[in-house]
Amino acid sequence: MMSLVFVISTVYLALTGAGLLLSESMIFLPGPSSYVDSSEIIKLPLADGSRISARLFENEAARYTVLYSHGNAEDIGDLAGLFAEFTRQGFSILAYDYHGYGTSSGRPSEQGAYRAIEAAYDYLVTVKRVAPERIILWGRSVGSGPSVRLAATRAVGGLVIESGFTSAFRVVTRIRLLPFDRFDNLWLLPQVSCPVLVMHGQADEIIPPRHGRELYAMAPGKKVSLWVDGAGHNNLYAVAGEHYWQAVRQFVRLLPEPGRAEGQ
Repeated sequence: MMSLVFVISTVYLALTGAGLLLSESMIFLPGPSSYVDSSEIIKLPLADGSRISARLFENEAARYTVLYSHGNAEDIGDLAGLFAEFTRQGFSILAYDYHGYGTSSGRPSEQGAYRAIEAAYDYLVTVKRVAPERIILWGRSVGSGPSVRLAATRAVGGLVIESGFTSAFRVVTRIRLLPFDRFDNLWLLPQVSCPVLVMHGQADEIIPPRHGRELYAMAPGKKVSLWVDGAGHNNLYAVAGEHYWQAVRQFVRLLPEPGRAEGQ
């Protein structure tokens, strides 16, 4: 019996150590940059001396500005066509790259992603003078982590979680096995006070649909969902088609009128 306890304890300690040392290199998988720095790329400085790359697509008639946190193995250059569509749909959008993605300096990490989205948010509020209630946080896949945390800690108009996870570790383990986790969205969501839109593909092969269902159930207050039959992890937008923007428009109708407190 003592030998069994020793083996179990040793395995658990090994898993804990691996989670601490290796998890971020497994969560973040940046590829070669799809773009080069130009006049369109904004370099946002962080307190640690690193600089993250961002790009702003403006629509002068937009009521809301989307702060977009992208998924893994992609950068803001890969998604330029999607961002242009956001402007055609009536939004302005600021998209940024995590450390080590695109032309952002540094190495990606959970804490680095939090600092990066805070820098992008501060740029919108202080430089572009966008009112917090006019900002919609939009996190796809791993981008759901920094988006949910910012929504729980800063004033924003709304939060969109596209193909997101309950937490990074629970994508693999289903339940919480270790004394810590990465991007614990399920724990943070009850602290979010703005309206929430959750979108997930029913055939998502990377982050199972149950994650979206659990996130939607945990989100307090006003919320909208879109479950897309036949959509996997990386083609939800293409498979959903016009249903994608219909869900977005339904969600926007839940947002308080900019400049007015909810209930007025």
